[in-house]
Amino acid sequence: MTHPHDPTAPRRSSLLDRRAAALADDRDGDTGRDVEEWGSWGTPADDVDGDQLEREERAALRRVRGLSTELEDVTEVEYRQLRLERVVLAGVWADDGQTTAEDAENSLRELAALAETAGSEVLDGLIQRRLKPDPATYLGSGKAKELADIVAAEGADTVICDGELGPSQRRALEDIVRVKVIDRTALILDIFAQHAKSKEGRAQVELAQLQYLLPRLRGWGESMSRQAGGRVAGGEGIGSRGPGETKIELDRRRINTRIAKLRRDIAAMKTVRDTKRSSRRANKVPSVAIVGYTNAGKSSLLNRLTGAGVLVQNQLFATLDPTVRRAETADGRVYTLSDTVGFVRHLPHQLVEAFRSTLEEAAQADVLLHVVDGSHPDPEGQIAAVHAVLAEVDEGAALHLPEIIAVNKADIADPEVLDRLRRLHDRVVVVSARTGAGVDELVALVEEVLPRPEILVDVLVPYSRGDLVARLHDEGEVLAEEHTAEGTRLSAKVDPELHGHLADYAV
Repeated sequence: MTHPHDPTAPRRSSLLDRRAAALADDRDGDTGRDVEEWGSWGTPADDVDGDQLEREERAALRRVRGLSTELEDVTEVEYRQLRLERVVLAGVWADDGQTTAEDAENSLRELAALAETAGSEVLDGLIQRRLKPDPATYLGSGKAKELADIVAAEGADTVICDGELGPSQRRALEDIVRVKVIDRTALILDIFAQHAKSKEGRAQVELAQLQYLLPRLRGWGESMSRQAGGRVAGGEGIGSRGPGETKIELDRRRINTRIAKLRRDIAAMKTVRDTKRSSRRANKVPSVAIVGYTNAGKSSLLNRLTGAGVLVQNQLFATLDPTVRRAETADGRVYTLSDTVGFVRHLPHQLVEAFRSTLEEAAQADVLLHVVDGSHPDPEGQIAAVHAVLAEVDEGAALHLPEIIAVNKADIADPEVLDRLRRLHDRVVVVSARTGAGVDELVALVEEVLPRPEILVDVLVPYSRGDLVARLHDEGEVLAEEHTAEGTRLSAKVDPELHGHLADYAV
């Protein structure tokens, strides 16, 4: 029997007692939030964020109750599609001297939020303290049996592990707990599959799911038997029978075929995205990419800045399809703001690969607007997680861009945390997308950091070349303008390309 003060004992449901206030209350119509535990905020979004184009549709989604998830004679391809229901969480606190108990608890709280976002009900959770995850059962055989007792007592039908399980680890754990076991990666993929709306987003998510599934195919009983081989299906009889494929081999071949097709489709869609991006670059339109941890308030801030009317919801990964909106500086320069998919700790590498074309919006921008949840228990950890994902895209090109850190949710954040973030980073602006506080200061800083034309010219443009005068106003920064008998005299700052067109008219 485990002693109650034994450091190896699992940390039980106390850290999840308040796990779902932020998300479960939202389904009951209560917009209050457990700020201390979740670091998130809620407000009737139509007060501040314009039209919520998908809110009613999302709210209408309901999980189907009563589906059995007992491991029967089905293949992985079939049973992975069953909806999550009542779940128990399990995590490992790797006691390596760098990860604290608070870090492990924050990670499990985040897993609970992910599970709630996927539509499941979190019943309990435990953390096992050990040097590293057990290579056989993730938790260790003894704790796996305790987990099985908890699952049976709570009536759970799914166990979610806070980490990526190897195929053998998951099989061994399923054999002990006798219900479906999934890991953090599969849970995130499930959320992405629910929320993807565009054709490109759905293709990217399906590709990531299939890449994750391929090495984890599993069958039971008759599903492992051989299919009819050779020409027997055509009735050619004796002498025409080959060994055929097992069901699992057939699944594997079909998945590989589908992966190849999805990669071709996504490559074609990437061409369209690149064409639009190059068109904006040809017109010298600077771009600002909004990046940040999931649920940090990126879409709310985009709506506050541009009135974009994109979906805002207090749940993880509400935004998957990138949104590009036009904005204008006080002196008339046009630029674009791009809302990107939110990041999360241990974002599955399959998703990074599948969403590469989308994440390139950030890598090829002129400025990064990094939104941070100031009310989160570990905002520095969120910043590090975002930088880790950006480092994987386009050889880390985004990390060399000018970065503005917008610390959001200032209306509910701890002032000491805000001061600490100001000291640790350059170009920090504290804002609240909910109240609008600090937004003007943020806009001014964005305008200051945006690239400006740098070549100073003094030209006299004849009236017959009104097109050049128009380009000067659109692409350059006009300092002085005078209409004379010979033409329009302008003093302006321009980029190298426009400078070449103006060379013949220099004064």
